[in-house]
Amino acid sequence: MSASTEPSCTLPPFDHVKADVILRSSDDVDFRVFKLFLSLASPFFETLFDFPQPSEEMSTDVEFKDGLPIVPVSEDSKTLDPLLRFCYPCTLSEDPVLEDFRDVVNVLEAAKKYSLNGIERTVCKSLFNPKILEVNSLRCFAIACRARMQNECILAAKHALREPSVPMWFEEIELITASELLSLLTYHKKCGDIIQTLKGNYSWITAEYRQWNTAPWMCGFNSTGNCCGCTRSTSGRFMLNGHATVQWWETFMDSTFVDLRDNPCADTIRKNVEKAIQTARQRNCGYCSLAVSGGMQEFGTLFINKVEELISQVRSAHFRYLAASGNFFVSQVELELRF
Repeated sequence: MSASTEPSCTLPPFDHVKADVILRSSDDVDFRVFKLFLSLASPFFETLFDFPQPSEEMSTDVEFKDGLPIVPVSEDSKTLDPLLRFCYPCTLSEDPVLEDFRDVVNVLEAAKKYSLNGIERTVCKSLFNPKILEVNSLRCFAIACRARMQNECILAAKHALREPSVPMWFEEIELITASELLSLLTYHKKCGDIIQTLKGNYSWITAEYRQWNTAPWMCGFNSTGNCCGCTRSTSGRFMLNGHATVQWWETFMDSTFVDLRDNPCADTIRKNVEKAIQTARQRNCGYCSLAVSGGMQEFGTLFINKVEELISQVRSAHFRYLAASGNFFVSQVELELRF
């Protein structure tokens, strides 16, 4: 091997001079490790290192470096480094923080390959870092189902409410059963359905705004009680203490409930609140342009709290372990999912 292609060495603790074996990654990075640590963490490595070890003088098919046998592995250094850190005692290496979905999946697959069962569950929990979960909720749900992690399944199901009610295909869908997927879709639909009950009963709004002057912008009044000039609704569907609301607010409510049917989550409300604020400002109303932003943000918080309160009451198929057999399944018993 020429000097230009000489494998590189990694960072501590995988550069220890007293290590007794070298793992070489697929991208030619050498990890000097201790057999004992790997054997204690993995029955795979325990069996591997129990075989008679070749000597540098006698072996013709095993490469050596600094007197240590080299074991080539198929994982690249970006995957192998965190995997080995999970194997090492915390006094030598802290558990790594994984913040990229693909990195977590690669380490998880390697943990399965080398029978690192305890580490597999630890790595799987990394998927529920908010940075990963918020953009990979369906994929995290599937992996959590496969790993039989009940609490993580429920958390991922809630985050998946940001996704369309009928999701697009994703690679990890093959990890879950039809029953688990049906349970997820049913939960999503029930959340969308229960939120619609807010549309038929606006008492949650009048309980918060008991007088029109607590939210004059909603009814087209300025702070002195004079009309601000914004068009009021003529539908009569919602009255705040006898006063009709402005048309743009009623339009906001109608469109938000439509969107919540498909995406029953706080993000839907936040996005629509921002759109409504922009709509009100574009009307160039001297009063609303200044008052609507704060008022709608406050109303959005009320709306979100009510939505999350209802979602917490949704009854859906509950994921749990079947203790008798150890199999993970979707119970047919309707239980309450509380987040």
